[in-house]
Amino acid sequence: MATLWNKGTEAEARVDAFTVGNDRVLDLRLARYDVRGSRAHIKMLCSIGLLAQDDYRVLDEGLAQIAAEIEAGTFELEHDVEDIHSQVELLLTRRLGEVGKKIHSGRSRNDQVLVDIKLFLKDELLGVRDEVAALFRTLQALSERHKDVLLPGYTHGQVAMPSSFGLWFGAYAEALVGDVYMLHGAYKVVDSNPLGSGAGYGGSFPLDREMTTRLLGFASPDYNSIAAQMSRGKSERCVASALGALGLTLSRLAADCCMYMSPNFGFIRFPDNLTTGSSIMPHKKNPDVWEIIRARCARVMSAENEISMLCSGLPHGYHRDYQLLKDILFPVLESARECLRMADYMLQYIEVNGHILDNPIYKYMFTVEEVNARVLAGVPFRDAYRQVGEEVQEGRFSYGRGDVSALKASDLGHTHEGSIGNLCTAEIASRMEEALNW
Repeated sequence: MATLWNKGTEAEARVDAFTVGNDRVLDLRLARYDVRGSRAHIKMLCSIGLLAQDDYRVLDEGLAQIAAEIEAGTFELEHDVEDIHSQVELLLTRRLGEVGKKIHSGRSRNDQVLVDIKLFLKDELLGVRDEVAALFRTLQALSERHKDVLLPGYTHGQVAMPSSFGLWFGAYAEALVGDVYMLHGAYKVVDSNPLGSGAGYGGSFPLDREMTTRLLGFASPDYNSIAAQMSRGKSERCVASALGALGLTLSRLAADCCMYMSPNFGFIRFPDNLTTGSSIMPHKKNPDVWEIIRARCARVMSAENEISMLCSGLPHGYHRDYQLLKDILFPVLESARECLRMADYMLQYIEVNGHILDNPIYKYMFTVEEVNARVLAGVPFRDAYRQVGEEVQEGRFSYGRGDVSALKASDLGHTHEGSIGNLCTAEIASRMEEALNW
């Protein structure tokens, strides 16, 4: 197997297969970032006199060709090449001769892979941010469109108080604001440049780390070389934590949709072609998409703990354990983004039930409204509460406004910020605009 660390003795094939694992497949996602990092590195080497101008020009042209192949989809890791770093250097040496071997001066695979991963994570987090923004816009539009349609609110799984579809959709929109702040926090953690830290202790070359930081678009270097290497695992954990927060939001939305689709509730429906059937029960319309989103989000939420366990107890410096971080985080990133896109797609076709209150079982969600009405009329709260409670127990409760089936959210006079009569959609949009500004 072609390796960068070969000193004349290769590892046994069985050891190679075990230690390389799934790296070659996952490394393809890092290919463009490896080339970006290498181009910045050789430009810096040229600037400090460790690479001749002619050699720099030849190497940069060679890397540009590889970058074009990556974007065209023709680049591949050969079966006997260990990783993306080995493949790029092998191609350069094969195509350019001895000059290709000069690309690795002043760096280690340790800082090289860190650069690749951090650049990759930055792009991925920006992509997640944009997909969250799309889902947010959909939820806000639904919140406004259905803001007057009443919906039973629940506590302890029991009918509780009046809610509305506007409040429900809007709740998930605002929850995404906090998720974007979490994503931004993770972005800031990974937005520092480890290139030049080498194997974790710097080196004797006069590297210009500020230059590569600028070239690669990082906010700052990881100044301390040991700290740069210690960011391995912490960066991934922070990203997983942010994805976990987002997964929790999506999981709850998915659980609500599964429940509300049930004929026992019948609050929402989706077109037949967005549901699945049963092999034995011809009446079934199963919420498989939402169930899969819910299940995938559980796996997304578990990633933070898995990363924490993998890194727990490791002393500072590089350890091969870190290789498995890609196995954990890369699929989770892909799954989270797929869930965002699918949730947004499904919500484009959601249909809400405007006649939920035709069912008399929901009359008790107005008990608090009745208590409040009596308090506003001058009855002490505890007396009003007892009166209404007795009426419920004796089966003679009715909301003072009569037939509730035709009520709209705007009829109830809820005026405080964040209530069904004052959704604060514009204010939430303003918060999201601020949260997205990174």
